[in-house]
Amino acid sequence: MIVSQILKSKADYGIVSVKPTDHVRAAVTLLSEKRIGTVVVSHDGVSLDGILSERDIVRELGRRGALCLDEPVSGMMTANLITCTAGDTADDVLQKMTDGRFRHLPVMDDGKMIGLISIGDVVKARLSQLSMEKDALEGMIMGH
Repeated sequence: MIVSQILKSKADYGIVSVKPTDHVRAAVTLLSEKRIGTVVVSHDGVSLDGILSERDIVRELGRRGALCLDEPVSGMMTANLITCTAGDTADDVLQKMTDGRFRHLPVMDDGKMIGLISIGDVVKARLSQLSMEKDALEGMIMGH
């Protein structure tokens, strides 16, 4: 299974973004309202400046307290991102996420972000693929 198939299987793969100048508090509100774990940071809604995750926010809250919520997203976001392409395999993406210890990966095409996949998206797709393979093998064994 490849990333483009995972994106197609998602109910909605719209990209939720904030601007680097937005306050972290606004990003927290968006994460809560959308029930998501990360937002993309983009100054123009097209380019990828960074990512801000729940983990980033909680880590800073623990270190510095609630005052960090009134700071710009740019100071807390992860700017040096690892990305994938629509042609990458689910296994490659899982390996990148495991090695980097993160749960979200931007999907890029010709320098533009076309989607965002989570580790949950990839695991769901792999489980579906394994189930289909199991059914096919059982069918072959049973002579169907």
